[in-house]
Amino acid sequence: MSIILEKFKEVLFSVVPITALVIVINLFAGVLAPIQLAHFLIGAAFIVIGLAIFLLGVDIGISPLAGHIGSSISKRNSVVLVIIVGFVLGFFISIAEPDLQILASQVAAVTSGAIGNMEILLVVSVGIGACLVLGFLRIMYNYPLYKMLTIAYLIIFALSLFVSPEFLAISFDSSGATTGALTVPFVLALTLGVSALKRDSKASEKDSFGLVAITSSGAIIGVMLLGVFKKLSGLSGVLPESEEAISGVIRPFMVHLPESFKESFLAISPIAVIYVIYNFFDLHLSRRAFSKILKGIVYSLIGLSVFLTGVNQGFMSVGAELGQWAAGLDHKAYAIFLGFVLGLLTILAEPAVHVLTSQIETVTSGYVKKNLVLATLAIGVGLAVALSVTRIVVPQIQLWHYLLPGYIISIVLAYLTPKLFVGIAFDSGGVASGPMTATFVLAFSQGVADSVSSANVLTDAFGMIALVAMTPIILLEMLGLVFKFKSANASKLAALEKAERDRAAREREALEKASKERDAILALQMAGAVDAGAEVAEAVSARTKAALDMKFDQDDDDDDSILPVEGIPSSDLYENKASEIESRDPESRELESSDDEINNSEANLESSASAARESTLTIHEYTEDEPLDDFTKEIPELDIAES
Repeated sequence: MSIILEKFKEVLFSVVPITALVIVINLFAGVLAPIQLAHFLIGAAFIVIGLAIFLLGVDIGISPLAGHIGSSISKRNSVVLVIIVGFVLGFFISIAEPDLQILASQVAAVTSGAIGNMEILLVVSVGIGACLVLGFLRIMYNYPLYKMLTIAYLIIFALSLFVSPEFLAISFDSSGATTGALTVPFVLALTLGVSALKRDSKASEKDSFGLVAITSSGAIIGVMLLGVFKKLSGLSGVLPESEEAISGVIRPFMVHLPESFKESFLAISPIAVIYVIYNFFDLHLSRRAFSKILKGIVYSLIGLSVFLTGVNQGFMSVGAELGQWAAGLDHKAYAIFLGFVLGLLTILAEPAVHVLTSQIETVTSGYVKKNLVLATLAIGVGLAVALSVTRIVVPQIQLWHYLLPGYIISIVLAYLTPKLFVGIAFDSGGVASGPMTATFVLAFSQGVADSVSSANVLTDAFGMIALVAMTPIILLEMLGLVFKFKSANASKLAALEKAERDRAAREREALEKASKERDAILALQMAGAVDAGAEVAEAVSARTKAALDMKFDQDDDDDDSILPVEGIPSSDLYENKASEIESRDPESRELESSDDEINNSEANLESSASAARESTLTIHEYTEDEPLDDFTKEIPELDIAES
């Protein structure tokens, strides 16, 4: 129950902005009649309920089924199996896509049946199936995505030379309509099932995106080939007359619900049949897993039925009315600005966009944020709708004036931007044109074209989805270049920091080495100075001791003569004694010699200490480490007297 509430909340916040915008415009301009506004609000409720149930079914049924099938066909490692299963899955998933059904119905209605509903469904589904096979083979053989897209769009540009303008618009619109709420989750799950088996994690990350872009190019090629062989030109489309309204507020929805259920059953039942057969022969899922996926398929059927009822009975007619009102304003710039706002808000209501952006954030481990991609997509879609309305009100602007330079820029950027962003960009361009774009915004463009005398509904209104699918590609590739630039700067900064750390380490090593050398030199010098001072002090001490011994030995015999004698002043006695000692020439000279040697010893020790300080200064200047005082204070001051 919590899952369905979460889905309901997600879809509600997506649909509310458009609903609020229509209500505000109607309050100030009175565009809609009361019964139309009531149908619009009921249709919004049907869309919210239907999409919530549909997305729940996709999560618990369609996506797990695609993941199992993708892993299975990869493990078989059979090219034939990949081709068969890929084509069958692509074909039936495309037919079941609600966006494509809506577009095909609109084309048939606008052309009054000249281009049939089933014709569009078949050629688009064949193109999707064929390109899905090519996408699988690309993953298996590691063929670069940007090269494959280059080849695909070169083929498209070549075919565009032989296609009438109306088929050109329809073909590019079909590429956007095929990548909706059902196709995108299924294809993405298939891609993950295949790419996750590859050993190279980086290759698997890049392979997780891009398959949607390849399949959507198949839709363009399919419709173009139909235009080449059908050889229709000069078609002029107009908005079909509104059917006679069914009385009542809720009754029209109840009347059309069984018809929508029938269309949805025909679209989804082939998927259920394929699932049962494939499980019997290959998957062999447990009973619980089998039942859960089958339940998800049933939810998708119910949700799709309710969603289509809300779209057809509530949203499309209001979109056309809003377009006609905007085109009738005094300044056409109002219609262009309103188109921008609608595009900005519509992208928030696309369920496939939320599926893709969440997967982008998951696969890139949060490196590419979901909200950043969503904001870029919103700006791109807003610009696309504004450009489309501009093309309608300015007849000189043709669709190829946008598409040709736009896709050339996108292909060139594919060679420059990181390859992961190439797949993200092309996939995002496809999912941006989902059910809300294919219904409400396309109906708005048709309403504008119907009110502009110089415009053709078929050639001018159609083509809007093509622009919605193209502009996000360019913006997201530019976003990839920004990430690339930031990564390059980060790498340069990391390299500079590493070089700085290495330089500091080398300096520390040099300083430590110099410090050790300094300590060794100081130790040697100090040891030499102390040893020299000790030898001199020992020699002086010995000679002084010998001299003193000699002196005191000679004085022992007449110690009393120096004592004071009564009647003789002590000073005279000392003077006489000094004269007597000085008269002893040998002893006096010996004592004087000892004093000289002591003085010389002091000078030698001072010289050694000075030399040690000079050596310290030299080492300090070499290492540029600590102040001289920090080293010199470590040199001990020798106490010469004690020595």
